[in-house]
Amino acid sequence: MIRIKKTLAALLSLCIIGSLLTLTGCDADENTSVSEKYTSTKNSSDQESEEADEDSESEDEDEEDTSDEEDSDDGNKEEAEEESDKKEDKKTTSAADNKQIVFSLKNGNSWPEGNTTIYQLDGTVTNKQKDTISDWKVTLTVSKDIDVKNSWGLTYDIKGTTLTIKPDNNTGNILPNGSINFGIQIASPEDIIAANAVFTAENTSVQNNSAGSNNNNNNNNNNNNNNNNNNGSSSNGDRPSSPNAKEVPEPSTDDWLYVEKNKIVDSNGREVWLTGCNWFGYNTGTNIFDGLWNADLNTSVNAIADHGFNLIRVPISTELVNQWEDGSYPQANFNQATNSYLVGMNSLEIFNYVIDQCRANGLKIMIDFHCATTNASGHNYPMWCDDKISEKDYIRALEWIASTYKNDDTIIAVDLENEPHGKPNESPRAKWDDSNDSDNWKHIAEKAGKAVLDKNPNLLVMVEGIECYPVDTKKNGNFKSQDKADYYFNWWGGNLRGVADNPVDLGRYNNKLVYSPHDYGPTVYEQPWFEGGYTFDSLMNDCWRDNWFYIYEQKKAPLLIGEWGGFMKEPNLTWMTYCRQLIKENKLHHTFWCFNANSGDTGGLVLDDFTTWDKEKYEFVKEVLWQDNSGKFIGLDHKIPLGENGISLSDYY
Repeated sequence: MIRIKKTLAALLSLCIIGSLLTLTGCDADENTSVSEKYTSTKNSSDQESEEADEDSESEDEDEEDTSDEEDSDDGNKEEAEEESDKKEDKKTTSAADNKQIVFSLKNGNSWPEGNTTIYQLDGTVTNKQKDTISDWKVTLTVSKDIDVKNSWGLTYDIKGTTLTIKPDNNTGNILPNGSINFGIQIASPEDIIAANAVFTAENTSVQNNSAGSNNNNNNNNNNNNNNNNNNGSSSNGDRPSSPNAKEVPEPSTDDWLYVEKNKIVDSNGREVWLTGCNWFGYNTGTNIFDGLWNADLNTSVNAIADHGFNLIRVPISTELVNQWEDGSYPQANFNQATNSYLVGMNSLEIFNYVIDQCRANGLKIMIDFHCATTNASGHNYPMWCDDKISEKDYIRALEWIASTYKNDDTIIAVDLENEPHGKPNESPRAKWDDSNDSDNWKHIAEKAGKAVLDKNPNLLVMVEGIECYPVDTKKNGNFKSQDKADYYFNWWGGNLRGVADNPVDLGRYNNKLVYSPHDYGPTVYEQPWFEGGYTFDSLMNDCWRDNWFYIYEQKKAPLLIGEWGGFMKEPNLTWMTYCRQLIKENKLHHTFWCFNANSGDTGGLVLDDFTTWDKEKYEFVKEVLWQDNSGKFIGLDHKIPLGENGISLSDYY
């Protein structure tokens, strides 16, 4: 009996250690990577092992004393063993509970604002204990000159160089097996390192080592990842419903659009006008629209439709699309209290949920491949591929989007690449000529466009320009010169002079080709054509016509200005007024930059809470939204009206 008891004690010790490893390892891995797991006590499993060894040694010492009585005391010993088992179970539970506070704080998006940088910090606390966490705080050393611009899920206090974060009314109690998210945006002249934060809860302090950024967050959340039907739409199952969600109609294929000279028309040949806005986040590492740290997703989608925008240009990274295709779903970062109905969905399912709600609102989507690698500053890289994303990766991402949603005309267009650019003395840089070189954007656009349209021949394909183009193509048509004097310059993606010499040729798909320049005002950068004052005519002669407007004038193809916008003040307002005039007089297609409040050099259609609309800016843009004579907004869906204040295409015609 004694040997049996010792064996049981040893096995029990192993079970205790195994249980602890399971509780602190596998459970945490469901939502965090190894580098993100932080527990509230250290070496608890070692402590339990030592206690078990002490019990075993004590039994050895008593072996001779108890051997003579082992037969007569079997019943008492069994009771003692049961009591011992209960104590061990209690100790195991207690130790496991203490180790089950998982904390992470990461650097998320960042963007410049004046002489400072806005840093976004994204935090998560997961409670694996049996008891509710009712009191927690995070402390972080910061610069004395910081300014908190926005926050959600928290309250904060700044004393000297110490920022203290505490819960708000919604995050104060973290239930067993529950988690909360919080975030803060801080303007700071110095770097803010989230990895240096210290988390404290119930007399337990944890050093946060969550180095890195959400831009590189490859955590998989595979919950419900089998709920995709054939067209990629997500099934809500038993998830919490949103009072702002609209009933989702089935996908259709009635609304594909086509090109006729410089017009875009529907399947009946009737002219349409694409008047939309940009909403970024799927490119930055948020892996969902930015602003949902405050706002409700459905409320925001509804508001865009209700305000009369009939198209959303959705910037996305090639890396994220590749990950989705490969079955990896980087975590979507959003306020889980405000958007509780999204909890349990992975980032692809949320993307599909967005598509469903856009369809329900009569909204169409243009997917914009905004950068190769997921990063809030990824658009600064001049090319469509980098050292992480190959040309093959880029093409397969385009093909996956086209193929996955080919039976759903909610997505009606793909912008092949955002702002290819680069100066003549930079490497790499995008050029435009008749070669098959890997840095020739015209050649790559043809290859990419055909790849998209081979998968779904119904999509519109947007081709942007580059940054510089040779003054003399006979002498420098191959872009060999590195002398800036040998080139015409324009905004990134805004130089389409090459179309005159070497137009994009999509072969049988040319009726799907739209050119898409970007244009901005002097607040973004003081271009030469702004110097010394400017007029509508001077902008036309010094910039617009030769760079891209000639394409429309000569009826080579339609134009969609993919980005334009800015602050409603001088020296920007005069340019915005002239740009709006150009759009209105020629009924140019456009997507205004942007919905987001966190665009540092332009501002957004909404204010910092991502819910309150900037009335002045909206009224300005409203003049170039497609409306009928009664002021009703006109959508691009033949059956579904555009929001609460619009009509369908069939209602208009």
